[in-house]
Amino acid sequence: MTHRILRIDASARAQGSVTRDLTGRITALWPAAHVLHRDLAANPLPHLTEDWVSANFTPHANRTAAQEKALALSDSLIDELRAADTLVIGLPVYNFGVPSALKAWIDHVARAGVTFRYTETGPEGLLTGKRAILAMASGGTQAGAEIDYASTYMRHILGFVGITDVTVVAADQLALDADASLARALDQIGELQAA
Repeated sequence: MTHRILRIDASARAQGSVTRDLTGRITALWPAAHVLHRDLAANPLPHLTEDWVSANFTPHANRTAAQEKALALSDSLIDELRAADTLVIGLPVYNFGVPSALKAWIDHVARAGVTFRYTETGPEGLLTGKRAILAMASGGTQAGAEIDYASTYMRHILGFVGITDVTVVAADQLALDADASLARALDQIGELQAA
């Protein structure tokens, strides 16, 4: 069975992006995999609208054709996510958080009743059995620190939809010592390969 990877890049930088370099290196660990590459900066997703929200909260059987059309892109993005065995997500840290391009993707794929559901015991993620690897890059924010609202948020939102096997490859604090930070990230990728 072919391993399926969904590679997501969100850096606004087309050239010289650390996260794009890292996602490429991570994806290359599985040379025989089928890779779907979604570049959220080059092909940005629309932000949610009132029509989208209304359609999303209308039961499927009661949706109009216009409402189905409003959710079509979201449905397609969720299908990509469902089909993937591994997610490789580029995570540049912008102002301590995720880029708006990545947040737009999250808004489209985190849908009640579709990728998670509420139960008597709390929310339950419906996208289980997947692995996610976050390729994080930051200027000054240390991965996992109190001010790291990017990787901690991504761990939370992925877990919320059922993806709890999450690894962070961090080229963090690049502004302090870029060479050392990149070397640590490459070592982490080497550990992924050995696993």
